Amino acid sequence: MKITDKPHNRLIHEKSPYLLQHAYNPVDWYPWCNEAFKKAKAEDKPIFLSIGYSTCHWCHVMERESFEDREVADILNKNFVSIKVDREERPDIDHIYMTVCQALTGQGGWPLTIIMTPEQKPFYAGTYFPKRGRMGMPGLIEILTRVAEAWEKNKKDLVASGDKIVKAIEQEVSMEAGKQDITKEDISIAFEMLSGSFDQIYGGFSHAPKFPTPHNMSFLLRYWKLNGEKQALDMVEKTLDAMYRGGIFDHIGYGFSRYSTDEKWLVPHFEKMLYDNALLAIIYLEAYLCTKKDVYADAARKIFTYVLRDMASPEGGFYSAEDADSEGEEGKFYLWTRDEIMEILGEADGQLFCNYYNITVQGNFKGKNIPNRLHAQADVNEYESQILPLRQQVFNSRERRIRPYKDDKILTSWNGLMIAAMAMGGRILQEPKYIQAAEKAVEFILSRLVDENGRLLARYRDGESAYPAYLDDYAYLVWGLIELYQAAYKPLYLDYALRKSREMIDLFWDSDKHGFFLYGKDSEQLITRPKEVYDGAMPSGNSVAAMNLLRLARLTGDQDIENKAYEQLRAFAGVVSGYPAAYTHFMMAAMFALYPVKEIVFSGRRENSDTKEMLKILNSTFMPQTVSLLYSRDEEGDRLAGMVPYIKYLTPADDRTTVYVCENFACKAPITDKQEFAKILE
Repeated sequence: MKITDKPHNRLIHEKSPYLLQHAYNPVDWYPWCNEAFKKAKAEDKPIFLSIGYSTCHWCHVMERESFEDREVADILNKNFVSIKVDREERPDIDHIYMTVCQALTGQGGWPLTIIMTPEQKPFYAGTYFPKRGRMGMPGLIEILTRVAEAWEKNKKDLVASGDKIVKAIEQEVSMEAGKQDITKEDISIAFEMLSGSFDQIYGGFSHAPKFPTPHNMSFLLRYWKLNGEKQALDMVEKTLDAMYRGGIFDHIGYGFSRYSTDEKWLVPHFEKMLYDNALLAIIYLEAYLCTKKDVYADAARKIFTYVLRDMASPEGGFYSAEDADSEGEEGKFYLWTRDEIMEILGEADGQLFCNYYNITVQGNFKGKNIPNRLHAQADVNEYESQILPLRQQVFNSRERRIRPYKDDKILTSWNGLMIAAMAMGGRILQEPKYIQAAEKAVEFILSRLVDENGRLLARYRDGESAYPAYLDDYAYLVWGLIELYQAAYKPLYLDYALRKSREMIDLFWDSDKHGFFLYGKDSEQLITRPKEVYDGAMPSGNSVAAMNLLRLARLTGDQDIENKAYEQLRAFAGVVSGYPAAYTHFMMAAMFALYPVKEIVFSGRRENSDTKEMLKILNSTFMPQTVSLLYSRDEEGDRLAGMVPYIKYLTPADDRTTVYVCENFACKAPITDKQEFAKILE
């Protein structure tokens, strides 16, 4: 954003799109910084902390109603020091104060509103507040006025309340070192809980609003594979079919919205997040492997089409999100009237298109239409070939509309997820361009998102990289690197995965109680240092790290990493076993530890047709309990042998590509026959 003569506040110097959106507010905003806390102490004022993100609908509403309003600004500027935080840049701050909000009010969300002492100790919390109270909801003006009076007359009580809240939060985020292990019974309980909450009519695992939560489905696919429980697969298919046919999927431009506001998956909250699309691509790819149904491969391809077209930066990283609003209206960019379609396509084609996507005169959302296929059978697409060119015409017309705002910051964590998805897409769909996109993103992160000491950073935007990376950044990036190694078999990616994992252990590991902290020992130390294992909209850094360490231990035979992985599982076993269905990615790591794992080494040149055929067999099979290496007798092979010493003894037999398969600490005879290899995988 260019600095203009228009009055602005300190946020004008920030890179965060969310903070820049508030740079011209009359509120005297500070970013999170020492200057703000010093001012609060010097002037003896409480701090008004507002946390949100650039594509948050209610954040926009609160800004328009209150932060652009002179009356509200005058109260804030006179009585408070006001701080704005982008939750995507500072998940550490957001996590701590969201925990406070949930503890005090029983709910959370964004915008997050906190009032606290100059020592950062919170004594009031909430989410969105209107400017003035209505329908039993307090108004921001009343809250600020009451707090300002209380600070003047009863400051001691507010400070004591802040101290008490901090103590309570410290107890909540501190987890005792685990003394028990996750069991197969815990895994079965997670399955039973998910099946108990499953919506038999529309799919999904809750009532409205419905979030995709792809890791629930990835867990169920593994449960089906390992236990032969067909109900687990059925629940996944029902949900994936309903989401892909619903309005939560953008049938015109592709990609998924963040969640559905109704139980049928028809009406989305229209913002699109990079992380949702990465995790959804992964589950659709896995479902394709399990069922061989082309519809799931199509869904993954369309997600990648959207991401590569609209969310990929020229330098190689992936942007964060697209807003729900355009021209001040939620969903305006995505909605259609029947007349608009007829004007673009003409009578005959328009009729076909409207019937196909359920576009009616009366509409299904505020008098307009969200294109969807909910009226159709999931696997019946007899008009698909006719529809595609018509869809392109409608898409071209939509491109002339005013687009929703794009948050173009590049986050290491969410890029890690998309790298994992693209690598899997390239491997499973035999599409080299996806692997190339993943490689380009890794190159971007490792060149632009590290500091001069090699320390990973969290956010890049407009030429600036900032903030020491958090646990999720490390865990998700390592996940991406492992998937990329198993797609491209370049030892470089395995080497990076090992290095970043060791760096993660050094920076985040809790040597007393085990598990990983959210932020590093070299980062700003806040009022508490939390750990998170709950798998919410995204899997937790701890859950992903546990799986990564287990896979790396199997790939390399590194005993230290394996020991850390088991300590990690034990650290959270007590918490997780209390309600296993809330920790489905963690349960996947537990499955990997509890059930037999196949270790496969391909020994031979990657360009050999034998090698390609063997890899194709592996890549067309759903094998979640499997790790694989490719050992070629060349410079690349020497690099791999430096990380995996035993591999140099696994040589090709009779100059043919040879596969070595080990399972349950026992190895089978070397295999050179494709049919025999396919049989072993079955």
